[in-house]
Amino acid sequence: MSKKKQSEAAENEQMTAEETAAAETAAPAEDWKAKYDELNDRYLRMAAEYDNFRKRSQRERDQAYGDAVSHAVKALLPTYDNLERAIKAETADAEYKKGVELTMNQLVESLKGLNVTLIEAAPGTPFDPNFHNAVMHVEDEQFGESEIAEVFQQGFINGDRVIRHAMVKVAN
Repeated sequence: MSKKKQSEAAENEQMTAEETAAAETAAPAEDWKAKYDELNDRYLRMAAEYDNFRKRSQRERDQAYGDAVSHAVKALLPTYDNLERAIKAETADAEYKKGVELTMNQLVESLKGLNVTLIEAAPGTPFDPNFHNAVMHVEDEQFGESEIAEVFQQGFINGDRVIRHAMVKVAN
């Protein structure tokens, strides 16, 4: 063979070897890209699952705290009712009455510290079945349609959760 043909054959061999190497290099690059995409997708899914777990755990903790506060307040409500009756009762001893009022104020402040508030149920307030429990109905011209005429038992809420509905008499 002539030198020229030999060098062309060598160049062709070299080119095919380079092309083969380039093709082999491209195939692993595509393989690595697929693996990267798969691992990235798995990572993103796992991060989303962890975020959902964290949020769900926080909601469950908040729910458990709210349930515990509601349970504790329900246990204290008979004491509140008895103090309220004692304040309304007539007594000759002014110091006794003052002591009961101070105790009631302290209990109300303690409930406020737990984010527990009284449900608005004063006479003349519009009746709301979400917060009030109507146990009586009366026709009275002093009050408008579906207004509270009398409160029998005070209601309480904790945030947006009703602990006890206010027991009321509704007019008209």
